[in-house]
Amino acid sequence: MRRFNARAFLFIFIFIGSLCSHAAPRKPHVVVLGAAKRVSYSKAGDPAGAAAEETDLKIRALWVDGALKEWTTGDPHDVTDRSFVVRRVIRLNDALPGDTTAAANKHWVWQRGPWLLVDRVTGHIVALKLPDYDPGVSQVAWFRDYGAYCGVTSTGKNLYAVVAQIAARKPVLTKKLEAVDAGNKAGNACAPTDWQREPLRVTFHPAGKDAVSYDIVPGSAVLVEETGDDADSVETPAAQPK
Repeated sequence: MRRFNARAFLFIFIFIGSLCSHAAPRKPHVVVLGAAKRVSYSKAGDPAGAAAEETDLKIRALWVDGALKEWTTGDPHDVTDRSFVVRRVIRLNDALPGDTTAAANKHWVWQRGPWLLVDRVTGHIVALKLPDYDPGVSQVAWFRDYGAYCGVTSTGKNLYAVVAQIAARKPVLTKKLEAVDAGNKAGNACAPTDWQREPLRVTFHPAGKDAVSYDIVPGSAVLVEETGDDADSVETPAAQPK
């Protein structure tokens, strides 16, 4: 009887192993940015991000396996051969508590939001928490896994030159540029930042000031890309003003 049970157990073990070996491989995720369309956009709907003369915003849907995950705006940047960043755009409910259902359905506005890190292999999407990032001021210029932009402190009074590296514990660079002009928002506080490869240098262009350049000591990428479906969140913690 014991010999029979051992043989039966061995047969079942081999049978299960055979099923596992012939199991269908995991299907890859399909990550797609859809066609661009324009939506109504104004400073009234997005006080922090829209310029006074803006009347519309070009957006694209981010699809994962055929499901709509986010709305995005602007051009994506490939960080690696499998990960890219793109800026999120948020559709926000602008209805008042006392509005009727019909009126409430009309009160939706679009606002520029944070940057997203998208993994084409796992299909994971993570919002990046860039140090001193301000949607109305920070125009992020990407190079490799570095993002350079003008940041604003939590008090809203000081403008900083910031270089953040995806998944790094601290920003690569934080240098005070000037005090913030309260009326100089919506991308006007700084022109887009310029990158130079050799030597690795970044140049900031604060409004009404001379350009300021900083040499960056290049380092290895610290972005960890998971192979499974349980990727950890990736974020860069807020920097402390110097």
